[in-house]
Amino acid sequence: MNFRTFRSFAVGLVLAACGGASQQSQQAVVLPQQPDGGAASNVAAMPPIDKSEEDAAVPISATDPVWGSRNAPVTIVEFTDFQCPFCSRVVPTIAQLKEAYGEQKLRIVFKNEPLSFHQNARPAAEAAATVHALGGNQAFWTFYDLAFQNQKDLGPTSYEAWAQKAGVSLPEFRDAMASHKYAAKVDADDALAQKLGANGTPHFFINGVDFTGAQPVDEFKKVIDAQLEAAKAELAKGVSAHDLYAVLAKENVGKRAQEDEGPVEDTKTVFKVPVGTSPVRGPKSAVVTIIEFADFQCPYCKRAEATLAQIKSTYPNDVRFVFKNEPLPFHQHAEPAAELALEARAEKGDAGFWAAHDKLFASEHLEDSDLEQIAKDLGLNVAKVKDAIAKKKYASVIDKDTDLAEDFQASGTPHFFIDGRRIVGAQPFDKFKPILDEEIAKAKALVTAGTKPEAVYDELTKNGKTPPPPEQKTITLTGTAPVRGPASATVTVVEFADFQCPYCKRALPTIEELLKAYPTKVKLEWRHMPLPFHQQAELAGEASVEAYKEKGSAGFWKMHDALYAHQSDPDGLSRASIDGYARGMGLDMTKFAHALDSGANASTVDADSKAATAAGLGGTPAFLVGRGNANGTWTAYLVSGAQPLSKFKKAVELALGAHP
Repeated sequence: MNFRTFRSFAVGLVLAACGGASQQSQQAVVLPQQPDGGAASNVAAMPPIDKSEEDAAVPISATDPVWGSRNAPVTIVEFTDFQCPFCSRVVPTIAQLKEAYGEQKLRIVFKNEPLSFHQNARPAAEAAATVHALGGNQAFWTFYDLAFQNQKDLGPTSYEAWAQKAGVSLPEFRDAMASHKYAAKVDADDALAQKLGANGTPHFFINGVDFTGAQPVDEFKKVIDAQLEAAKAELAKGVSAHDLYAVLAKENVGKRAQEDEGPVEDTKTVFKVPVGTSPVRGPKSAVVTIIEFADFQCPYCKRAEATLAQIKSTYPNDVRFVFKNEPLPFHQHAEPAAELALEARAEKGDAGFWAAHDKLFASEHLEDSDLEQIAKDLGLNVAKVKDAIAKKKYASVIDKDTDLAEDFQASGTPHFFIDGRRIVGAQPFDKFKPILDEEIAKAKALVTAGTKPEAVYDELTKNGKTPPPPEQKTITLTGTAPVRGPASATVTVVEFADFQCPYCKRALPTIEELLKAYPTKVKLEWRHMPLPFHQQAELAGEASVEAYKEKGSAGFWKMHDALYAHQSDPDGLSRASIDGYARGMGLDMTKFAHALDSGANASTVDADSKAATAAGLGGTPAFLVGRGNANGTWTAYLVSGAQPLSKFKKAVELALGAHP
């Protein structure tokens, strides 16, 4: 038995003894079959779901995909849409929670909520339900990961390919899809979502506690940790672990029902949302400001226009409107429409913007030909409009708005702030009116006391809530590491990653874009963080260390690229395949074999992982973005997960501005 085999064997024994074995470490366990005949979850000896959970306040059915133990003290029931970008954004967060709490403390239950305006969401949901019915839990979660990793490729061909990778019989899958055999499962989930008031995605019930949106992992942990304490209290009273979920869900849903008898949402908190240089409509003497974050392709934003028109006619002299762009990534025509509106503003001022705004929302379609016709109707320079759309001329303006939306957790459209007070969604006029009346009264009192009308908004929001400061981490790093980018770069991005992690692979194009955006100011440094449930990640990490030892940073990045290029191949990260990559790079195969067989590079990988754990990094990929070199003890901004480019740019700009 060589060092590597012995080390893996020993780790497996320790994990098993601690009751914390990962998914892969339990694959050898023979598992019971589910009632549907599919393979059961990869959690050993999990009792079947029984009637007590079908009758729970947030029901769990035997046909629901599940990860985690039946007796886990905390259960998250997740309502998701496979085409929803916010659902995609929360996938790494759920992975971090799985890693942080493990299968004995946390259970994840999946339910479908395909939104009507996502044309691929319903077929994807049926495909996922079919995979689960035919292949069980493990097959479902494989399909789930592939669908979210490749969200842009949703379609029949992809569903078949992912079903096969999940181990499902293709003929059976095709037959079930053709007959819509499992469509009823999707319908039942969707009906339950509406019944429970889960009217958007992603939507979670954590032991029945209502939790909405792609929120940061720490927000999830606050609720989970509170529920772990609640579970301890119930167990101490004599409630069995088997009945714990039903008891806690009933209690938490009951609390929510009582709260719903009062105000449904917090419209009292005032947020200090800056007007900035955004387009404004309304008289300069208006004393109330409505800031709207919207998307020109969003059907709910279009629906809200009737309410805004009623506000305008009811309060013609008292209200002004401020528009901020939040084109959602799954609306392919939203960003071009925003470019048109901003070009209209550049040519004809705010009046030109609002004329374009009205035309865009009135249009049935926003195809290229529709946008061209709108530009002609508005008397704009069509060539300039086309150029603005093609070159994304106003991308920086749009990004600034979307970053602001994220700062204030305006995670869906339309999203309104009335003198800083939040209203979410396409609400009726009656929802706005009492808030408007209150704000007008307060504003007019200020004017009577001597405040100029144009200064009222700033006065009313001066003590408003601002976004929390970006999260920072302090870490102590030792040894040298592979680097890309100029040695003189002002900002260092340290990436902690795992060669088997699909989200690390998903982040690669974004990091490439970041380095291109800051060719002289940013450099990338790689650090290792192989997750314990990725059995091949440690070996891949040690192989990359050897490539770095033999051929420096250039050698490391060649191995890095090869490992990620073949990550999804059946044997892409096997020892034989890794040897092949090393041979192709011209590494000394005698040295390479000795390094991997002896575990000579394990200490380098372990040192990085320990540093990451000590700094509180909970999953991969994790990026630390800071000024200067990451030597010794270093403090930097955290970007957790495969985030969009704007998130990285924001961290870089903060780091660049950290010192003169």
